[in-house]
Amino acid sequence: MISMFSDLLSMANEQPDPQRLLFLFASTEATKKSRKRDDKKGTIEPTMVVDKLPDELTSFAELVKEADTINKEWDFVFIASLGGQNRQHPTSEEAEKYLNQMTDDVMTGTNISRYVVFDREENPIELLAS
Repeated sequence: MISMFSDLLSMANEQPDPQRLLFLFASTEATKKSRKRDDKKGTIEPTMVVDKLPDELTSFAELVKEADTINKEWDFVFIASLGGQNRQHPTSEEAEKYLNQMTDDVMTGTNISRYVVFDREENPIELLAS
């Protein structure tokens, strides 16, 4: 499991084909209070999506700051990477269908294990669909 955003940026930059990073920001709402800190239950609602080239970001703090200028109502960010071909970055237009798929995945709780997820403080989050 990737534990730092900088690890993700490094891995994206090390791929043989150029990458485009896909971000889905989501808000959460607890539905069941639990005494166990690791056993939280609730819902996740997508709030915004964006795609960026790895070299457009230098830190997680920069990503949070930019996201907050658009919408501060998010708790988690789901991240995926889209590989290019023939040494060309994927375009934002090519990324759109994958951003839509991410939105569907988060809304339905399917395939969420394929994404890297961080909270606002850059803590890695492991989510399980119920």
